[in-house]
Amino acid sequence: MAIGSLGAQETRAVPTPCPDGIAAAVQCSLGKDSAGAFYWIAMPAPWNKRLVVHAHGGPDLGAPDAKGSADDLTRWNIWTRMGFAVVASTYHQGGVAVRSAAEDVERSRQLFVAQVGVPERTILHGQSWGAGVAARTAELFGARNAQGHVPYDAVLLTSGVLGGASLSYDFRMDLRVVYQAVCGDHPRADEPQYPLWQGLPVGAKLTRVQLADRVDACTGVRKPAAARSPEQAQHLATILAAVKVPERTLIAHLNWGTWHFQDIVTKRTHGANPFTTTGVTYAGGADLNGKVARYVADSVAFATLSADADPTGGIPVPVLTMHAIDDPTAFVELESTFRHTMERAGRAKTLVQLFTQDSEHSYLSDAQYVSAMRALLAWVEQGTAPTPRAVAASCARVESTYDPAKGCRFVPSYAPAPLSSRVPNRAKPGMPK
Repeated sequence: MAIGSLGAQETRAVPTPCPDGIAAAVQCSLGKDSAGAFYWIAMPAPWNKRLVVHAHGGPDLGAPDAKGSADDLTRWNIWTRMGFAVVASTYHQGGVAVRSAAEDVERSRQLFVAQVGVPERTILHGQSWGAGVAARTAELFGARNAQGHVPYDAVLLTSGVLGGASLSYDFRMDLRVVYQAVCGDHPRADEPQYPLWQGLPVGAKLTRVQLADRVDACTGVRKPAAARSPEQAQHLATILAAVKVPERTLIAHLNWGTWHFQDIVTKRTHGANPFTTTGVTYAGGADLNGKVARYVADSVAFATLSADADPTGGIPVPVLTMHAIDDPTAFVELESTFRHTMERAGRAKTLVQLFTQDSEHSYLSDAQYVSAMRALLAWVEQGTAPTPRAVAASCARVESTYDPAKGCRFVPSYAPAPLSSRVPNRAKPGMPK
């Protein structure tokens, strides 16, 4: 695609009122690319000549909707407030399709360049599941061109699901089988039975509200602890001890292990099982383990999912990650796995990981993101990797300007435990035991 011109199949984004929460000085435009993804461009005034290419989390399961990326512009308005332009794609298809989403992200960058021009710096930012998308984007499309230029100068991964499909989803499979062993209502005995790795059969009518009601009936999870029956309290304690998910996100993780698994099996692995529970010993004793359904992954299904979603670590530019220590959605131990991935690729020196004493997933604090972004840009421009301690000190200097109520909570000395400390290892096709 030539600079300043669009490919024959692409159309220019149209000026559109910015989403709520965006400063009045920012000009927004909305387009739909040749694959069917919507994309927003947000241009601050003045512009600092730097671009953030945003990869959103999820994944969403429905058709692309411009509102999704509009919400992301609002949530991440710190970038336009700092003077960065932002381009954000909705992705052209819903569901757990990482490489497809990476292609959409790269296309959005090209569309920005064609319509606005080449930025002085381009930072690729991925949040949550989108961090895995951003990692794959940098691996697939981040190489230097014939002129020696890189499309992305650096990568920022926040609250990332960075274990790839081969490791990140195991605990949700564990949750499905443990929950069923304890509660026996997903599915109920009077409903069609199916292997739990399917997530949910095609055509099933179960809704998220109905599932939440079942979980609450069994565990009392939506009630105050004092209002739970002894049986509910025992059910809940058994599930949480075996799977180690936070109580407050139990229903959310069951949702993902239902409808996202349905998407994976029906649309990505052609009906075959990519998940394993055989050989896993769950806390809870022989009685629980004897009731848990045991499955072995199909080798082709597992390989298909891994090839699409597992990061390789081959990112040719600096990478900065930032993660809450008590993240209830993407466990912080995933960062340990990602470090090993970068080490195996020989890229350990291009990775710096930051950790904060937070217990949130979707957004931490303005001051922490500002200091992380500034540290990443300084790394690109000066060639020296930041230290977590230096980033924490920088954050202290800006927190009075950027959202002092939330402030800075970096923990420079923190190192995450291995993922296996939280999610039991298991034998998988083609992976070391």
